[in-house]
Order: sequence, then structure tokens, then C-alpha cells
Amino acid sequence: MRNITARQVLAYVLVGFFIIGAAGNIVAPSTIADEYARWGYPHWFHFVTGGFELAAALLMARSASRIIGSLLGGCIMAAAIATVVFHGEYSHAIAPVIVLSLLMLSVYLHRK
Repeated sequence: MRNITARQVLAYVLVGFFIIGAAGNIVAPSTIADEYARWGYPHWFHFVTGGFELAAALLMARSASRIIGSLLGGCIMAAAIATVVFHGEYSHAIAPVIVLSLLMLSVYLHRK
């Protein structure tokens, strides 16, 4: 039986988070599309966000590119934090701050 480490579990939880986020942004139900419009982004920008989230998930899924994927995910979360803070929606920053913290932990645990 293969031993699965806590750092692998963390990495795959983050992969799952970004896959779900990518799907939500690419499909963009009206609630998500309305948020992007309220924040002043172009109507197609949710595709960009979803594409970057999917790229981060794919990169994090392989140990060889996990740090690069985590750094990309960190950039996405930093942009999300900046967006909601700029618009005064501070409670919306909680989830991205938590995910950014977990990404930083993942990078720390996977460094060589």
C-alpha cells in the first residue's frame, strides 16, 4: 500500500479547489457573471480567470510542476483579494486569503 503524505493531500485539495473554481468561472452562471460586471471586468474575463485556474490545477497535479502551479494559483488568489478589497467587499476576501495561505504552505512543503 502506498503512503500518502499530508503535503500530497494538501496539494490535491488545492487541485480540486482550482478545478471547481475553473469550472465555475468558465461556465459562469449569472451570479458569477454579475460579480465580474460589478467589478468592472469585461464580459469575457471569467474565461481568462477560469483558464488560469485550470492551468494552475493541472500544474499542481504533477509533483514536477507543483511549485509553479502553486505560484500561479497564488497570483490568482492575490488578484482576487485585490479585486474584492478594492471594491470594499472585505468578507469576500476570506476564502482567497485562506487559499493563498494554503498555497504558500504547499510551496514551503514541496521545496527541495
